[in-house]
Amino acid sequence: MNYLSAENLSKTYGDKELFNGLNFGLHKGEKTALIANNGTGKSTLLKILVGKEITDTGHVTLRDGIKIAFLEQDPLLENGQTIDELIFSSHTGISKIIHDYENALQATSSNSNSEAKKNLEMATVEMDHKNAWDYERRLKQLLSLFRITDTTKKIDLLSGGEKKRLALALVLLDEPDLLILDEPTNHLDVDMIEWMEKYLSRSNLTLLMVTHDRYFLDRVCSHILEMNHGQFYYHNGNYEYFLQKKAEREEVRQVETDKARQLMKKELDWLRRMPKARTHKSKSRIQAFDGIKEKATGLKTEQELKLQLNVTRIGGKILEIENLNKSYGEIKIVENFNYLFKKGERIGIIGKNGSGKTSFLNLLTGIEKPDSGKIETGATIVFGYYKQAGIELTNNKKVIEIVKEIAEVVPMGNGNSISASKFLEHFMFPVETQYKLVSQLSGGEKRRLNLLTVLIKNPNFLILDEPTNDLDLLVLNKLEEFLANYSGCLILVSHDRYFLDKLTDHLFIFEGNGKVRDYYGSYTKYSFEKVKQPTEKQNQKKTTEGKQKNQKPRVKTKLSFNEQREYESLEKEIEQLEVEKAELESAINSGIQAYEELNKLSIRIAELIELIDEKTLRWMELDEFV
Repeated sequence: MNYLSAENLSKTYGDKELFNGLNFGLHKGEKTALIANNGTGKSTLLKILVGKEITDTGHVTLRDGIKIAFLEQDPLLENGQTIDELIFSSHTGISKIIHDYENALQATSSNSNSEAKKNLEMATVEMDHKNAWDYERRLKQLLSLFRITDTTKKIDLLSGGEKKRLALALVLLDEPDLLILDEPTNHLDVDMIEWMEKYLSRSNLTLLMVTHDRYFLDRVCSHILEMNHGQFYYHNGNYEYFLQKKAEREEVRQVETDKARQLMKKELDWLRRMPKARTHKSKSRIQAFDGIKEKATGLKTEQELKLQLNVTRIGGKILEIENLNKSYGEIKIVENFNYLFKKGERIGIIGKNGSGKTSFLNLLTGIEKPDSGKIETGATIVFGYYKQAGIELTNNKKVIEIVKEIAEVVPMGNGNSISASKFLEHFMFPVETQYKLVSQLSGGEKRRLNLLTVLIKNPNFLILDEPTNDLDLLVLNKLEEFLANYSGCLILVSHDRYFLDKLTDHLFIFEGNGKVRDYYGSYTKYSFEKVKQPTEKQNQKKTTEGKQKNQKPRVKTKLSFNEQREYESLEKEIEQLEVEKAELESAINSGIQAYEELNKLSIRIAELIELIDEKTLRWMELDEFV
């Protein structure tokens, strides 16, 4: 039986039909990604599923007893409250259950009559049912994991990223049976995304999510729901499988449409000649023409992002950084940093949120001044800086007016020039959208408009700070294609690991406290080495110790009394250590541990392995004399 069933869902906004007659179900334990272009109603559909919006027709059915949780793309948290107040108001049910249990327990200890015992029994059942026993521990773990330390802070003072992390912590705290996520990786750093990846892939919950992060999608989801022109297509496979099946389907549709167009041309010629004798056969043929026409003209062309720039020539000197230092109070952003940029360099920047990545970009572009050191920019360099927060777009201006303020005519890479209106069409802004007010645009459309205002100046040094947020997969693929062929210098800050792997040659890793490491290689290679390095050090240590012990001369022929006792106790110790190791491995594989707890367990397992190896080696030495 489905956890959730949607039947005959339809939704229209004004004169725009988002979807019509959608039917699908979510099964227990399935992890599903919803894929569709921006503006096609993905977020609206998710809100309908959780009852935050009303469908025009159809209905959504939840299985009895199913607990559902929903994370919006831009969570709306009530201003004026502190984080503590928000947590209490969001989980008043659990708080009341805990309060009732504590009162019942206190009443039983002072007066152990039958009514008090019954109240305690009922309160205990509710604590079990709502899994409230370790509520406070789980709350502290999640808040710590998502780096929310000051719970007295007002919601109004939180950044967009902090609000997203807080909302995500509250969603996971609910421990739902069905979890619906809208772009969960936005505003999260890579370490946190990788923890979520492991948590969601190991857990038994049912999941439906919208995401543009392809590594996240592939590693978490094995089912894909594609929403295309208001219709649903189900794919039992990963993202690569979906792309293959979609391409096959569109190829078949194109062949069918081409055949229908040829047939329609013949039928039009026949209709023009229009036989005078209206036989039953000719009337049927006339009626069939409408069906042929619909098939011949029904194939809708997907809008595509078309990027083609006339990149300004780069001279010999590009960008030189010498002994760069910048701090905010006691927080060091960068310390004694030196770098000489070369032509065509493609650098990815990674680091935890708050480590100074955006401040570093502001230093390079002159928005902020260093405390000391020099940044020298070549005379031919034209920066194109796409900021994570975007530019300040005037809401009461039309889209076309924003672009015309920058340029009426735009030079392209093929030597031709196009109008501002045509340039907007390249960025998937059709004529009717160009005359909309900026305030009427979706989040993804505003992102595209921001990108357009950067690229219209034909920069030869592109700096992109989290450009993938709010972009759908179609736009993202086209942006990747453009950047892969871009001939200028590129600096890319992104939590999208696929994006980094595909477009950068080496990384600046912001490790904190002003330290920036230059790493030559992809993010995947860096991530693999980060995991592998501690293991290699442990193995080297064990090998060295093993060699040293093996090189000891053996002069004894039997064990002393103390050595005999040590030999007997070692067997028991090794057995106990093996049991503890097995229990910890089972806990790690359960998928219910928090990120910090997983780290502690992993460290302890490494210690146990080392202890077991040491004691086994010692037992083997003693065993030779038994």
